[in-house]
Amino acid sequence: MSVSSSVKVQQIVRSLAAHYGEIAWWPGNTDVVMIGAILTQQTRWENVERGLLELQGRGLNTMHSIYSAKKQDIEDAIRCTGFYRIKAQRLQALAAHVMESYGSVEKMRQIPTVILRTGLLSVKGIGEETADSILCFGFLRTSFVIDAYTERIVRCAGIKDKRKELKPLFESILPSDQKVYCQTHAHMVEYAKEYCGKKRCSKCILLNLNG
Repeated sequence: MSVSSSVKVQQIVRSLAAHYGEIAWWPGNTDVVMIGAILTQQTRWENVERGLLELQGRGLNTMHSIYSAKKQDIEDAIRCTGFYRIKAQRLQALAAHVMESYGSVEKMRQIPTVILRTGLLSVKGIGEETADSILCFGFLRTSFVIDAYTERIVRCAGIKDKRKELKPLFESILPSDQKVYCQTHAHMVEYAKEYCGKKRCSKCILLNLNG
């Protein structure tokens, strides 16, 4: 982890916070966040919202209900999110982990973050991005999310650290405040959609930051 990288991360965080201010991000209780973290894989958020509404309408919006549900019922509800068969399997695997390892989502709140993260990563279909999303937005833990948007932004800013080094890099810079973690991630996603996704590189305020 270089001094230059740390300075650039600080510049990114400050620049995006000034650019966007506070953003409302990922509403919902812990169960909904956990479900949404699976549904959002390889699809747009609009599709996730539709899937969440379908699950809610069928009474399948908790880990407990998904654990005891038929796979076909879950598939039917989340078909709009794409890859629905795989996602249904992952939802049931996550629900099984929750119910069989802890007994409930509520009991998971008593578990240290490191242990929770290790357990989530043991579930088939849950990688670091999904696990950290669940921890940060669902359990309000200081576990920073590194996704493709964040990696793209830091590369354009001239940060060459390996992807596995980005999480500890950000966490060494950010204050130990879940709201700051949440907002910083939200800023990253919004900026990438607004500039990277639309290839507005000539107007990028982060391109090749000095530091």
